Amino acid sequence: MVKNDKGFQILAHVVLILMAVLVIFPILLLFMASISAESDIIKYGYSLVPKHIDLTSYKFIFSEGSVYHAYLITIVVTLFGTVAGVIVTTMISYTLTVPGLPGKQLLSFYVLFTMLFSGGLVPSYMSWCNLFHIKNTLWALVFPFIFVSAFHIMITRTYFKNNIPQEILESARMDGLSEFGIFFRMVLPLSKPIIATIGFMKALMYWNDWKNSLYFVTDKQFVSIQALLNNMLTNVQYLSQSMDASLGATDMVNIPTLGIRMAIAVVGMLPMVALYPFFQKYYMEGLTVGAVKG
Repeated sequence: MVKNDKGFQILAHVVLILMAVLVIFPILLLFMASISAESDIIKYGYSLVPKHIDLTSYKFIFSEGSVYHAYLITIVVTLFGTVAGVIVTTMISYTLTVPGLPGKQLLSFYVLFTMLFSGGLVPSYMSWCNLFHIKNTLWALVFPFIFVSAFHIMITRTYFKNNIPQEILESARMDGLSEFGIFFRMVLPLSKPIIATIGFMKALMYWNDWKNSLYFVTDKQFVSIQALLNNMLTNVQYLSQSMDASLGATDMVNIPTLGIRMAIAVVGMLPMVALYPFFQKYYMEGLTVGAVKG
């Protein structure tokens, strides 16, 4: 039995190492391509060891002054949206666990219904723009994601239900503590894993979002970094396709189109990749425990 367990452990480690390599290899190759000379990529293909280090792609990206402003906008939106989204999600989730709450079943059905069905893009656009007037404001990048978190609500509710003793909450109610007091003073301090999980997932949503900028923003001062990079990528692809006819082959060599595409991906994902190790422990624990049973 011990030998079988040891063999299983070895096999599991080998499989996990292979999976880790499969995940890390494309990211590493992407980064190396972004700092490789364009001529080397064209001549030798992609390589883990660049023959010549060339930072022209990053210089091209950051030569656009609006990149820094877009980074600032995205950081502000991500921080505020994540905090607000976590508060809204945890409050709704806690409400669904309160025993004897009138209308709790109807609220649960409403949350589940929004997971399965959506009103569509046009009604959403009309609602946000005509009722809430968020077009060309910073709120256009924040509000649409705060309330569309039915999956987050379900796993948070499951975590509250299975991991916070109801006896403690009932004792607090008998002592006269309000539901807000129970939520902020008892439930939240006991829910760090699921809060970190939901927080990281929402931060990832906000950081990677470019559609809200596309739908609701025409003013450049409110464009997110992902939308700006997407526009930059589109322009680079257009230049790459039309370069021969407009500028000639000589000028085309001076614009590292392949390297810029890779550098754009690196610039867009690097902050979240850097933050993930700090949230990994809580993320895995909260996601696993919150989804075990419901």
